Amino acid sequence: MNIAGDPQSSTYGVAAEFDSASQLFKAAEKIRDAGYQKFDVFSPFPIHGMDKAMGLKKSLLGMIIFCGGLTGFLTAICLEFIPSSIIYPLIVMGKPTNLFTVPAFFPIMFELTILLSAFTAVFGMLIMNGLPRWNHPMFNWDRFKKVSDDKFFCIIEARDRQFSESKVKELLESLGGQNITRVQED
Repeated sequence: MNIAGDPQSSTYGVAAEFDSASQLFKAAEKIRDAGYQKFDVFSPFPIHGMDKAMGLKKSLLGMIIFCGGLTGFLTAICLEFIPSSIIYPLIVMGKPTNLFTVPAFFPIMFELTILLSAFTAVFGMLIMNGLPRWNHPMFNWDRFKKVSDDKFFCIIEARDRQFSESKVKELLESLGGQNITRVQED
C-alpha cells in the first residue's frame, strides 16, 4: 500500500482509483451497504444518481435559506409597520395607517427577503462545506491530479466510526480499486 504525504502526519483516509464511472458508482453503493458513512467520490464530471448511491440525505441548506428569507421579510414588516402605523401614524391625504398600506411596502419586503436569503445561501453554503479550506488532503496524492482528466477516485475517511485501515483496504480491493493509498493530513 502506498503512502501519500508525510509519514509523521495523521491519516485522513484510504483512497482508491477506478477506471470508469460505472465502477465508481457500484463501489459507492457497496461502500454505503457496508455501513460506511464518511466517504467521498471524485469524478471529472457529475454522475447521475451518485447522491443516492452514496446514501446522502437532503441538504438542510434550503431550510436555512428559508429562515433567512423569513427573517428578512419579518424585518421589513417591523421596519415599515411599527414606525408608520404605531409610533408615528401620519395620515396623508386620507390614506390609512393600517394594513391597507401594504402595497406601498411591497418593494422593501421583497428586497429584504431576497437580500437576506442570498446572504444566508452564500454563508450557509460556505459553513456547511467547511470552507474556506485552503488545501484538501487528497491533493497530497500525486495520482489525484488525473481526477480532472480521466480517472475516478473514492476515499473512505479515517473519521468514520467503522474505519480500520486493513478492512478498508480489503473492501476497496474487492470492489476493483487500483492504487489503494493511505492519504495523510497536512
